[in-house]
Amino acid sequence: MNEMEHPWAWEDSLFSRGIQSVCGVDEAGAGPLMGPVYAAAVILPPHLLIEGLNDSKKLPEKRREALYRQIVEQALAWSVARVEAAEIDATDILSARMKAMQLAIDGLPIRPDHALIDGNKDRGRSAAIVAPHTCVVGGDGRSESIAAASILAKVSRDRYVTDVLDREYPQYQFAKHKGYGTKLHYAMLDRYGPCPEHRMSFLKKWEAKR
Repeated sequence: MNEMEHPWAWEDSLFSRGIQSVCGVDEAGAGPLMGPVYAAAVILPPHLLIEGLNDSKKLPEKRREALYRQIVEQALAWSVARVEAAEIDATDILSARMKAMQLAIDGLPIRPDHALIDGNKDRGRSAAIVAPHTCVVGGDGRSESIAAASILAKVSRDRYVTDVLDREYPQYQFAKHKGYGTKLHYAMLDRYGPCPEHRMSFLKKWEAKR
């Protein structure tokens, strides 16, 4: 089994109220200095238990990749969406996260009756979750479907950063740090300056020190 004590408790509470289709929703990439923020929405077959499923941040990369394949094969429906760095700068990261999550919900081939949203936020200044939903603090470690969404979002973003952005801008070595504010990333910023994929709203302190 996995580390979640009651992995279907949140879904079951909705099923008991007559809600039939529940999706879990989570995002990845809110913290990096570059690239898009990703979100995923997943509808799992009721009471499907996926061995080792947990918050994506607590899993090694190889395990996440294996779980990704299992989730997309076994899910009733899944969807991944993203909001680009330029839009994050034009709005704010909270709004971008909310927009990405709503886009993921909208992209599901099955319309869910209710969404379980990881975290305690459901709106930013310019975007909000408009689907019927419940926010679940720490949901990626408490709900099977949110955990599944966290893995799809994390793996999808990592693949894009590694397979696309790292090849487009090899000087920054994005594949090594995935855009987070590591010593290596800041060293490359000092050497080359920002590229079009950098979130300039995240680099104000770095710019002030130049």
